[in-house]
Amino acid sequence: MMVSALVLLAPGFEEIEATTVIDVLRRCNVKVAVAGLSPEPTAGAHDLLVTPDTSIDKVKAEDYDAVICPGGNPGYINLRKNAAVLSLVRQAFAAGKLVAAICAAPAVLADAGILKGKKCTIYPGMEKELERGGGKVQRDLVVEDGNVITSQGPATALHFALKVAERLAGKAAAEAVKEKTLANLILR
Repeated sequence: MMVSALVLLAPGFEEIEATTVIDVLRRCNVKVAVAGLSPEPTAGAHDLLVTPDTSIDKVKAEDYDAVICPGGNPGYINLRKNAAVLSLVRQAFAAGKLVAAICAAPAVLADAGILKGKKCTIYPGMEKELERGGGKVQRDLVVEDGNVITSQGPATALHFALKVAERLAGKAAAEAVKEKTLANLILR
């Protein structure tokens, strides 16, 4: 059975974060579904249009091994205001599935109530969002704590994506993609 991941897209998502995660996971043979808040093409924060595979109202956490939230402004705000997104994140977390968020999107995880006592990180300057959700703020670029992975922003997207890939597809698959993309030259 193929490992699968769900990437959530909201208007104003950060393009680098969303597309890097989708690309790296697919290179690692993870089946990736992109769910928009609607089935219509979704514009990123810098006007890149992405057509989702499905919409949030048609997905179930139980059908995926991971739920991933890219950041971006106002993308993360649109995600955190969506009850279906918060419910999906809670369900995935409760089922022990991987839940990952980057940039400002760890605030979505805090709103969903899954960061209590968890080590986590967020876009610099937004640490209070994590603290309000009970998270233990770390300064690392990518932070793993149990079934939660968080990261800081666009420049950390490749590192984040590879860490998620390692968890879903295994270290060998992630390392192979790291070498093929030359990420091994910049990520030690």
